[in-house]
Amino acid sequence: MQSLSNPSRRNFLKVAATAGGGLLLGFNWTDADAAVDSAAVGATVANAPAPAVGFNSYLSINPQGIITILSPNPEVGQGIKTAFPIIVAEELDADWKKVVVEQAPLDTKKFERQVAGGSGSIPHSWTRLRQAGATARQMLLGAAAKRWNVPVAECTTAAGFVTHSASNRKLSYGDLATEAAQLPVPTDVKLKDQKDFKLIGQTIKNVDNPSIVTGKPLFGLDFYREGMLFAMIQRPGFGYTLKSVNDTAVKAMPGIVDVLTFDNNVAVVGKSTWQVKKAKDALKIEWNKTDATESTDDHNRLFRELLAAPNATVRRKDGDVDAAFKSAAKVVTSEYQCPFLPHSPMEPMNFFAHVRPDGAELVGPTQTPELARNETAKLLGIPPEKVSVQLTRMGGGFGRRLKADYVIEAVQVSKRVNAPVKLIWTREDDMTGGSYRPAVRYRFEAALDAQGNMIGYKLRGASINAGNATREDNFPAGAVDNLLIDSADHKSAITTGPWRAPITNFLAFAEQSFLDEVAQAAGKDPVQFRLELLDKAKAKPAGAIKYDIDRMKGVINLAVEKSGWGTKKGPDGRPVAQGFSVYFSHRSYVAQVGEVVMRKGKPALQKMYAAADCGVVINQSGARQQVTGCIVDGIGHAMYGNITFKDGMPEQTNFNNYRLIRLNEIPDVEVHFVDNGIEPTGLGEPSLPPAGAAVANAIFKATGKRPKSQPFMEDEAFKGVTS
Repeated sequence: MQSLSNPSRRNFLKVAATAGGGLLLGFNWTDADAAVDSAAVGATVANAPAPAVGFNSYLSINPQGIITILSPNPEVGQGIKTAFPIIVAEELDADWKKVVVEQAPLDTKKFERQVAGGSGSIPHSWTRLRQAGATARQMLLGAAAKRWNVPVAECTTAAGFVTHSASNRKLSYGDLATEAAQLPVPTDVKLKDQKDFKLIGQTIKNVDNPSIVTGKPLFGLDFYREGMLFAMIQRPGFGYTLKSVNDTAVKAMPGIVDVLTFDNNVAVVGKSTWQVKKAKDALKIEWNKTDATESTDDHNRLFRELLAAPNATVRRKDGDVDAAFKSAAKVVTSEYQCPFLPHSPMEPMNFFAHVRPDGAELVGPTQTPELARNETAKLLGIPPEKVSVQLTRMGGGFGRRLKADYVIEAVQVSKRVNAPVKLIWTREDDMTGGSYRPAVRYRFEAALDAQGNMIGYKLRGASINAGNATREDNFPAGAVDNLLIDSADHKSAITTGPWRAPITNFLAFAEQSFLDEVAQAAGKDPVQFRLELLDKAKAKPAGAIKYDIDRMKGVINLAVEKSGWGTKKGPDGRPVAQGFSVYFSHRSYVAQVGEVVMRKGKPALQKMYAAADCGVVINQSGARQQVTGCIVDGIGHAMYGNITFKDGMPEQTNFNNYRLIRLNEIPDVEVHFVDNGIEPTGLGEPSLPPAGAAVANAIFKATGKRPKSQPFMEDEAFKGVTS
């Protein structure tokens, strides 16, 4: 197993933020960074005797040995722009100090699945990327062998050189690049054995670090084109339609070019962001309220009706559930609720569009560039090939940028004003314009026999716009002989969509908290209770098993070991209150332990342990940050986040009344990885789902009171919880 508890940038910032007085930091962010400086490389390439030559869609090498690797997938902070090139460079045997990484534009002919979502980028591209690097390496070996007139088998590669040890000869990749690129492309190449990896599994800094910390333009909001216009849009509340707009005064304001209406929206177009925002705020708009408007009180009533409905969509049924509950020695029943949540990325939605007679140009932050292109082509009635998409780095997305609505808005405005347009959402637009995480309430029932074994299990997910709010094949399905999982959903005008780890981000909190309730009723340790269920599933499965029992047990045992589960004592000699949670999502397994102590009569979260099984870890630095970020995201939203509605209007509009976790509330996070050598599975999302339950279960251990509704801090019993 690999253990990672080095101070992260987040922890470094925490130390800096809490230090008193002046602080002088001698910390070099760009020292030994992952990639050579692009400006220096540009100068080097400019003086090169010949241009770089391409070996495949992913890489090219110039005569001075600079290797340019294209990263095709959108970079949303998950580290893919660094991880993809690491995989290529590993099989190429490249000198990482001579690698330059560039963001590739959308190109569906050269690349597949240019998407950031579902934690699927590495699993999908793992073998493809390795083959790309190995193919170029084989061609370089062939070129060297040909020049030296020796068998290819006698040549080896390392750090950007081909060596023939028998004759003590050595050539750089730059020396061989032109000749190698002219050789036939091998169709069958041998990939490295994992024991020979030199880059994969190491700690490598993000390739964009120098640009980020020096403020170079990388993000969509940074993009600027001389002569472009700026646009902002006033959108209706949920369940409203546009009645009228008085724009006479607004059109006369300085810098305003036009005011447009389309699709119930009112767009203001002008020459600067500030001028446009002032004009947008000055708009006088009347809206029609329809019967589709809803309030949070309506949702609470709907939840009660959905949970009590005699009919629901059955998602899975094993055994005889009614008989199990009739014969039960004890029945445990509980309900858990999770609210709507905005995505709240640091960078609000924005996009650049230039609609021309010969096509359209798109530039900006999107998790689904092909969707943006296709929706644009459909709107304009042109072939997709006439639409170009250039990707920028994203200041967060969390699923919000899987949609293309904000892209299409920019396209519509550009078409109407016949000019290049940069569309910008304000923070208020971002928080009130959807698309939200669905709101859900769960009802659980468990039947126990006299020995405390769970013989029956029922779950109903009642949701607003979630569709199926369950994952019917996830644990404990397969471990309980008699099981019923169903769901009921209400369709609302409130727009919802994927939110980091869709469905599981709130389902895991409910399921894992309820399993602790059942373990308590059975008089069993929560971890042992889960392990017994897994042993039962392996020995005598009840229906289909669609998770890997051994991998799940592996992370459980690792988390127990690293956290000192059940054995840790505080300074007062009393046991530390620990909460456990484990979950499977996006093909990966994560177990977590939260530690809570009492401070001034309130529970305080002081530490989180995480054990993750995501297969081969590409970059230790990026992987550790992904797990840590997921945990911070998960506990922050479980404890603080909430969007409520009144007459179809969100009541929270900015961070003054929407609560995010704060820097001093982030606990210490210790991350460990299971080193099992299997091919990589997802990592951008799987560590978020178990976080809320680990905290909730620890709070219960410390206080005897169980959080059952998110956010925890709106429960009087837990107000004032800190870290």
